[in-house]
Amino acid sequence: MEKIKEILDSYTGSKRNNLIPLLQDIQDQYGYLSETSVVEVGRLLKMPVSKIYGVATFYNQFRFIPKGKYNIMVCRGTACHVLGSSTVLKELEKTLKIKAGQTTRDGLFSIEVVACIGACGLAPVISVNGEFYAKITSEKVVEIINNYRNQEIQS
Repeated sequence: MEKIKEILDSYTGSKRNNLIPLLQDIQDQYGYLSETSVVEVGRLLKMPVSKIYGVATFYNQFRFIPKGKYNIMVCRGTACHVLGSSTVLKELEKTLKIKAGQTTRDGLFSIEVVACIGACGLAPVISVNGEFYAKITSEKVVEIINNYRNQEIQS
């Protein structure tokens, strides 16, 4: 809560046109927008919470639940789509027992679908916290998830 206060203090006297940068700063700090942070932004900018949610939900960049420790980005660009990214996504959802946009109960994994990662030559490709995995198959998905789970057990 202290960090939110610092961010809000840096916007004291701000107008409503600072809403998006303010939300971006909060999300950069926490990884998502909590209900408390949205209420505090409303108080600062003298805006109804519903308006803030309206703006934030319009943009895909804002999240309302925390990302997992391991954020898995699934590319759905043309090359990845043609080469089977939908199968990769289905396997991730099945293995982790969550849907895209969700986080596992233990907070370890989240799945995010992106339009293009920019690694078309590696298609289909996923990224886990910025580490790319090329030519992904259902079998590789299970192996990658198990490797991250094993890392957690060992640490």
